[in-house]
Amino acid sequence: MATIHQAELTPSKSDMLRTFLESRSWGEAGELEVLGAYRFDDPEGEVGIECHVARVGETIFHLPLAYRGAPVADAEEHLIGLMEHSVLGQRYVYDGLQDEVVLDCFRRALCGQQQQAELEIVDAEGKPAGSRAQSVTLSLEVDEGEELPSAETLLDGAPFTVVRTVGELDGTVRLVAAWSDGSGVVAAY
Repeated sequence: MATIHQAELTPSKSDMLRTFLESRSWGEAGELEVLGAYRFDDPEGEVGIECHVARVGETIFHLPLAYRGAPVADAEEHLIGLMEHSVLGQRYVYDGLQDEVVLDCFRRALCGQQQQAELEIVDAEGKPAGSRAQSVTLSLEVDEGEELPSAETLLDGAPFTVVRTVGELDGTVRLVAAWSDGSGVVAAY
């Protein structure tokens, strides 16, 4: 279960996503519309994992982020920026597709061993304040006659893909994201 604090963020997530898109060769500048997000739980509880779906022009981007409490050695080129969280303090925000903890979540999801996290809201003092539905929901699709890959298969290096832009991604096993006015494959094996 992902714990969501009622907190102030500086810069905002929208600003962080805009910076991310504008600073990468595959990204795009322009008016950003955040369509929603989903989260995975890090089994170790160390890394916040949030995957955003956003539109710029006609392109829909899938933007996994890793929130960490300390910098990662030798990962400076994957750092998107620093965010001040009014409860957790300074957070280092990294490109999730360059973070092994995030990639392991996608591996487990494609094997049917990890679902998106449920969201529990806590107030500034850490007291439960309810729950919230994800604005993007995930489902696993498997071609007829195919089986889910084992975790060992994917951990041993079998190729799988997590997209940056939502479009045509094929595979026998697909992780499909759905938001209020659309859906698309975000990872496949």
